[in-house]
Amino acid sequence: MKERNQGPNTSLVHPEYRAPDGFSAFPTAIHHASTVLFKDVESMRTRSWHNKSAYTYGLHGTPTSFTLEGQLSAIEGGRHCVLAPSGLAAITLVSMTFLQTGDDVLIPDNAYGPNKELGEWLKQNFGIHVRYYPPMIGAGISNLIQANTKLIWAEAPGSVSMEVPDIRGISDAAHAKNVLVALDNTWSAGIAFKPFEHGVDISMQALTKYQSGGSDVLMGAVITRDTELNNRILTTHMRLGFGVGMDDVYLVLRGLQTMKLRFDAHDLSARKIAAWLKQRPEISKVLHPAWDDCPGHEFWKRDFTGAGGLFSVIFNEDIPESMTDCFVNSLAVFKIGFSWGGTHSLCVPYRIEKMREQWDQKGVLVRFNIGLEDSEDLIADIEQALVKMRTI
Repeated sequence: MKERNQGPNTSLVHPEYRAPDGFSAFPTAIHHASTVLFKDVESMRTRSWHNKSAYTYGLHGTPTSFTLEGQLSAIEGGRHCVLAPSGLAAITLVSMTFLQTGDDVLIPDNAYGPNKELGEWLKQNFGIHVRYYPPMIGAGISNLIQANTKLIWAEAPGSVSMEVPDIRGISDAAHAKNVLVALDNTWSAGIAFKPFEHGVDISMQALTKYQSGGSDVLMGAVITRDTELNNRILTTHMRLGFGVGMDDVYLVLRGLQTMKLRFDAHDLSARKIAAWLKQRPEISKVLHPAWDDCPGHEFWKRDFTGAGGLFSVIFNEDIPESMTDCFVNSLAVFKIGFSWGGTHSLCVPYRIEKMREQWDQKGVLVRFNIGLEDSEDLIADIEQALVKMRTI
């Protein structure tokens, strides 16, 4: 009990009530903290932020974020996880940990656009050599590895053009020359592809997608099995001052409980809609990894257990951009917006020939994120937009 002669300001800052032990509920408690308290000076001096055996400062985590990191590690089959403020922040964390001036990094030509933009920034400002490789190169990447190559990025599949690379072939070739492999595993959410079973050293994900599931959270994660790699990542994380809010962490924790159910529902609906689009005369190609004419389908079939809700289509060459823009603008249930993995369906046209060093497909590419609406309503929405497209 507090002394009753304390002044009103002290009483307000130091409340008397202490909750009894024994409270139990399903949700993970939200522990907010910048300052973390120590019981004495010795414990303050001996605690380390390099492991999760104790707490040191809010930037390095609370029980809430440690819980999420543990769950994400378990989903992917990793042992260590570090949270970042966004997917791009997670990519930055990896590249800035393992690259320094004079090093060489290989990035697939179909990588997430901001990863390639980050590469250009690292090249211009930090003297890092950046090269872009054909995404389907597989084990042939061995021929591109130089003495100064330190990191190879991969993405499975490419988030716009949907090629599925041979991750095992890339990893084996890289490890034969002591090069690390980092994978952007966002598309599978760690559910449909287990990166460490296929030789990946570092898995990165944007938790903005299926993990949160509500299109309302920005967060990323870097997952590893190797403790030494994790400690290097943690050091960079500390020096960059990356932190995440515990309210956002809670939202991701809540979303994880239904992620597998939602992922499977997205997948089922997306395949139905992709099959319908494949029959449309306006569409020349459906870029969906589960389709046998999608580049790398054989690797998807070998290595993946699902596909989620993201795929692209290529319109016929004789349909100009003005008409595909009209198509997208005419959609009612689908909305126009970047990102994916939420409950709402999205549609975005891309000028992909300006994004890729090598792109020989003719026709406008449009990417669909299939949400959790009724698939019949989504098909009807696409159909009416295709009709309106023909009227311009």
